[in-house]
Amino acid sequence: MVVTLTESALDKLKATEIKEEKYPRIDADIAGGCGISVKFTLVFDEPRRNDSVIEYDGIQIHIDRFTKRYLDEATQIDYEVEQGFLVGERFASSACAIELD
Repeated sequence: MVVTLTESALDKLKATEIKEEKYPRIDADIAGGCGISVKFTLVFDEPRRNDSVIEYDGIQIHIDRFTKRYLDEATQIDYEVEQGFLVGERFASSACAIELD
């Protein structure tokens, strides 16, 4: 897995003071019932025991196992003043899983 940061995202993260052991974490927000959509966000949270940690130019970015399953092999993090941090692509599936007996 490769995580890259745009210059804008890197500058913003370097300017953000890490407080009380709260590190940048890529988080997946899952929605849907029949079919799912996944939106990724960058949050500041405490490290978790089984996190994967990717270091990028001195900045540690944490990813939990659940989120890691949905990330693309190459994920980019960008930052825009109006929208904040933008992480990867939004994933959507319209497939329904129906179990027949």
